[in-house]
Amino acid sequence: MKLWQRIKGLVNPEKKVGHFARLDGADFPDFEAGTVWLVGAGPGAAGLISIMGYYALGEADVIIYDALVGKELLKYANPNAQCIYAGKRGGKPSPKQKDISISLIDWAREGKKVLRLKGGDPFVFGRGGEESETLAKAGVKFRIVPGITSGIGGLAYAGIPVTHRDTNQAIIFLTGHDETGEVPHAVDWQAIATAAPVIVMYMAVKHLGSISDKLMSAGRGANDPLAILSNTTLPEQSVAITTLGEAAAFVAREDVPTPAIVVVGKVVNYREILNWYSPSENRIG
Repeated sequence: MKLWQRIKGLVNPEKKVGHFARLDGADFPDFEAGTVWLVGAGPGAAGLISIMGYYALGEADVIIYDALVGKELLKYANPNAQCIYAGKRGGKPSPKQKDISISLIDWAREGKKVLRLKGGDPFVFGRGGEESETLAKAGVKFRIVPGITSGIGGLAYAGIPVTHRDTNQAIIFLTGHDETGEVPHAVDWQAIATAAPVIVMYMAVKHLGSISDKLMSAGRGANDPLAILSNTTLPEQSVAITTLGEAAAFVAREDVPTPAIVVVGKVVNYREILNWYSPSENRIG
């Protein structure tokens, strides 16, 4: 099936089919049998995957996908592909990382075109570095296809610019837990607290109270604006605004949906005038 035929149902055929049909002649890299592509699916909405990622979806024989990959996106996969769920969610039974990496090697050695589909970007808190390192050591060829990370794309859909000339010239990206599931023990909280005006935290809701205390103890202001962005870019997107000092009480009081991104800094204030996205109008992005 041609690429424009697969995407045809997403657009007005009178206006867009010719445009997308140009991709049939595009010089994409060959997705070779026996190789693995690690592809970033973007922050949620199906339309935010890259063109290269969409091409890989249509070529793959086996697709091993994460919990953060939307079901809408899988509709555009090769109809003959085997789709295997390998999601990791806190507090729920999850496949071990070692087993996922081994399965990538095994499928590749069977001569399959293997697509490892990961939410956001494979190399931003996505364990893509670990998986590609395992592939490299096993002698399996691989390609990395970057994606839009939720710490940037999710903020954009919330009307929060991750940078603004009037507020910050630096950003810190931080994970809310380490490999043990606890607050990262190797983080220099004293340095983190004041190193950049904007801190973007992934997977931080569970430990937000403890993290907030550490940041404030290290000099971060209790009145710093804080936003919790849930299910970004999707129809169920929600955004909660509070402060660093009130974050612990807010999370304890409210049933905050996850997955979520937490952002601290004055850029949060721009949401009041830049809140452009209406989830009720969401299609594929």
